[in-house]
Amino acid sequence: MHINQAGDYIILKLTEAGEELNHLKLHKLLYYAQAWYLAFYGKKLFAEDFQAWIHGPINRTLYDRFVSTKSLYSDIERDDISPEFELNALSEQNRNHLDTILETYAKFSGVQLEEMTHKETPWIEARKGYRSSQRCEEPINPEVMREYYAARLKVNNGT
Repeated sequence: MHINQAGDYIILKLTEAGEELNHLKLHKLLYYAQAWYLAFYGKKLFAEDFQAWIHGPINRTLYDRFVSTKSLYSDIERDDISPEFELNALSEQNRNHLDTILETYAKFSGVQLEEMTHKETPWIEARKGYRSSQRCEEPINPEVMREYYAARLKVNNGT
């Protein structure tokens, strides 16, 4: 799956539900989708990686998709779904995974999700050596993501 397909699915689901969605929140939801997919299945949901920006994990491909029309705080609307998006192109497993992420994280704002990622090891490690206000495009290591979120699964499962 390409990150834009996952993004379009999230846009569709949240706009249909009447939920607020901005560009920042979309990045964080996709970050958590990738992180938990790595934890559950040991592989990426989509090939594209995230970078450790000042405002938390940001995916360059998705950012570039909206850069000419959106800031990180701009609302994302149903009209922002790519015309090429086909819901049936996503596997049932991927749709179920994204739905689970939305059930857990969609209730939070983009800023709240940003604050959450700032307290988590993958983003912190990728930003080592950078000041909090310094621009950073270091990739967040998917293996660190997998280990961190898999460890959280074990703690939550009592093992």
